[in-house]
Amino acid sequence: MIKKYSNKWQSSKQPRKQRKFIYNAPLHVKHRFLSANLSKELRKKYGKRSLPIRKGDEVLVMRGAFKKKKAKVLEVDLKNSVVSLEGLQRAKKEGSKVNVWFHPSVLQIQSMAEDPKRIKSKEQTKQEKPKENNQQSKGEKNASN
Repeated sequence: MIKKYSNKWQSSKQPRKQRKFIYNAPLHVKHRFLSANLSKELRKKYGKRSLPIRKGDEVLVMRGAFKKKKAKVLEVDLKNSVVSLEGLQRAKKEGSKVNVWFHPSVLQIQSMAEDPKRIKSKEQTKQEKPKENNQQSKGEKNASN
């Protein structure tokens, strides 16, 4: 098995190879692994089901001890594929507080940070992707033959 990351790798049923792919992926690819579901309002607005999380987004925790808590994204760790949220901390044995890290699959984006480029690109992708009816295209092919 190749030790470095490869774009040619498709998939594998073996969990060790899946973990290796995720671990060895470059940061620009790991960014896609940080996607979280959008709220129903944002799904309607952007026509997408999920988007990568960014610093400044407001998210809702869906699982675990902090379930149903809303918080702002404080930090995004691409290397470990985890997100830290503002105000959600755990007490250590010595008494000091430490941030809790969440996997993006546990979070739901409620509102997005104001970034004109990000919003503009999402609106463009919604407009560019009209759903075509596959049956009509098949019928047109048969009629031309």
